[in-house]
Amino acid sequence: MENLGDDVLASIMSRVHDSACRRSISQVCKQSLRIEGLTRSSVRVFEPYLLPNFLPRFPNLLKFDTSEEITNTHLEILAEKCPRIQILNLNFKKKNRFYDEKDESLVLDDFDENGLCFIAMGCSHLNTVSLRKRSGVGDAGVVSLVSFLPKLIYLDLSFCEKVSDEALRVIGSVGSLKYLNLQGCWLVSDAGLKSLTGGPLRMTLKKLVLAECDRITDCGVLSLMQLCCLEELDLAECGPNVTDLAGEAIASSESFKRLNFVMACKCV
Repeated sequence: MENLGDDVLASIMSRVHDSACRRSISQVCKQSLRIEGLTRSSVRVFEPYLLPNFLPRFPNLLKFDTSEEITNTHLEILAEKCPRIQILNLNFKKKNRFYDEKDESLVLDDFDENGLCFIAMGCSHLNTVSLRKRSGVGDAGVVSLVSFLPKLIYLDLSFCEKVSDEALRVIGSVGSLKYLNLQGCWLVSDAGLKSLTGGPLRMTLKKLVLAECDRITDCGVLSLMQLCCLEELDLAECGPNVTDLAGEAIASSESFKRLNFVMACKCV
């Protein structure tokens, strides 16, 4: 194995996708360990506190995934060591059946706006960011992401309860997003929805999830008719102020394909 050049070994490693096989190859010698790290494209982390120990081995990562608590410091390390990341999945998952989505006491060490700022400034290739149920995510962090990530096309902010109309005002001014998930962002109102339609976003957004956003009304939903490329809209459990009137109007759009309204999927 030592006689193989780096290019040849890298070519071999690029064809090995099974994690167990890659681990076995990396244990053959120092060269294979180094090349395995250089050719690793994705990693799923269960113990973020170990990031400083192993992340420098993977400078060419394209996808980073963890559902665990992760601090601002760890995100700073990620941004510094892995600037080529394209997909960042930080969706938080409850640890046990007693977990309360609104109980932030279980995620006191989780990242906040500062951590997202590190990511926004250091990972300019990101096109997909998922932040579901991250309690520290608010307007400032979202603004950092959409302002400094020109390739961002997918943004999941579901159940990020600090996200409000302020973030939507900036999101509406970007011209790259195709997917936006605001499920459970209860601070979002009609004013925020109107902000989404006043800028370049109106020409790119294809799917919008507003499920459980119970402050919005027919007025805000009707304003979404200005989103020229919108194909899918989720209005499930948005409360009594969103009625069939708005749903039918949106569904009449020529480009529209799917409406999820009051937990019922309607194909158009």
